[in-house]
Amino acid sequence: MTLPPIGPKLVIATHNLGKLREFRELLAPFPLELTSAGELGLPEPDETGTTYAENARIKAEAAANASGLPALSDDSGLCVHTLWGAPGLFSARWAGPDKDFSSAMLRVEEDLQDRGAVAPEQRRAAFVAALSLAWPNGDAVDVEGSVPGVIVWPPRGNLGFGYDPIFLPDGHHRTFGEMAADEKHGVTWDAAGKASGLSHRARAFGELMAALYPGGPPK
Repeated sequence: MTLPPIGPKLVIATHNLGKLREFRELLAPFPLELTSAGELGLPEPDETGTTYAENARIKAEAAANASGLPALSDDSGLCVHTLWGAPGLFSARWAGPDKDFSSAMLRVEEDLQDRGAVAPEQRRAAFVAALSLAWPNGDAVDVEGSVPGVIVWPPRGNLGFGYDPIFLPDGHHRTFGEMAADEKHGVTWDAAGKASGLSHRARAFGELMAALYPGGPPK
């Protein structure tokens, strides 16, 4: 399928300032004028999907239809294996209406403690992100990325958002909450135009941009 262009204006279908900041950083190399669903005053659609991909598509299509512009959305979450994948799709809801992720992180830790999960192998987890890019004409493309790691306690760092301070990605000694933005979700391009990054959102984003721009970011 030949997809329409995504510029010059693109809506980031989120009201989450942390996600918006990361998307602005990820999209910095591209000639796009960005706005967000929050800045446009668009309503937040009900996330009735049963997967990350379904919820991402719901948000992207709602923003594209309401704005008349292409819209990019993500749905992401923390999946803790010992907790049967929770909080998963309900990661944001665990923080409540006030977006209190301190209490959400504490709930994760208390649930792990209740199950006697103290060893690193009992605290395995993954961050997952699904991205959906939708156009007002009905075209859309979906991708997904994930990064494995372990849950640590107490929380470490205040550079990220959400559950970042308790997530230690495999192969690293610092949590996402201790990492600067370019280390956490910076996307690099090799000579063949293949994109890669560390975070779940960066990996999904790399897949999306590599599909849209096979030769790398436009100069």
